[in-house]
Amino acid sequence: MSPKLHLPRAAILAANFVVMVAASVAAAAPARAADASEWDGDQRAAVRLIAGMPRGDGNATRRAGVEIRLAPGWKTYWRYPGDAGVPPRFDFSGSRNLKAASVRYPAPHVLSDESGTSIGYKNEVTFPLLIVPEDASKPVTLALKIDYAVCDKICIPAEGKAELALDGTPQAEYLALAHGEARVPTPAKVGDTAALSIRAVTREGKRVLVDVAAASPAELFAEGPTEEWALPVPAAVAGAPAGLQRFAFELDGLPSGASAAGAELRFTAVAGALAIEVPFRLD
Repeated sequence: MSPKLHLPRAAILAANFVVMVAASVAAAAPARAADASEWDGDQRAAVRLIAGMPRGDGNATRRAGVEIRLAPGWKTYWRYPGDAGVPPRFDFSGSRNLKAASVRYPAPHVLSDESGTSIGYKNEVTFPLLIVPEDASKPVTLALKIDYAVCDKICIPAEGKAELALDGTPQAEYLALAHGEARVPTPAKVGDTAALSIRAVTREGKRVLVDVAAASPAELFAEGPTEEWALPVPAAVAGAPAGLQRFAFELDGLPSGASAAGAELRFTAVAGALAIEVPFRLD
């Protein structure tokens, strides 16, 4: 029988450290440094930039995303946060060779708790970006500063900074970016007959009724023509025609002096993996 080998405790700790470092390097090896920035945040929430494959449509527009990860139980907000909350604010002014950066918003969900009904995301969200360079022959250095809020029992203002070079060459396709892009609502109009559609919008004084066709339980959100409008989150109500789901909300939360007559609202309907965005002008 071979004698047992007794190593000093320091040697064992050193060996374990080497193994842990090697494992970390191996786990990180598949992703190149240019595919994503470092995470910026804390144990509650963190943010980073990620790059995507080129669009492949023959123009200079490049794909990227702002990814936010959230600790269990924490949430962050959509562009319109609902009864309470703070929408994210994206600042790319520190970027180089950037002509335009367009932020797109994945479909959100209703988040209800003791503070009210808000609209946003839990666990994680990736906001897809469409990036247009000043000079398409040169890389874009995308510099992000984001102000946002995260909430659990309490709400905390958060900020993050990230920087990432986009040179237009193929990058690793992050699943987070593809998922975020797939969740961006598709344009539609009232009266469409798709699997998810808004079939009718009617107004009864200050009350607006919206009939939605969906194979699964739907959620509906209403926005006014400007950020100053604070419309209530539409609630599911009875009375829908067969096969439809009806939502209702009051025309409250208008800015001082604003009139609902002739205002163009924007509805976002979400059901399962489907999401649509529908404009509608009030009579």
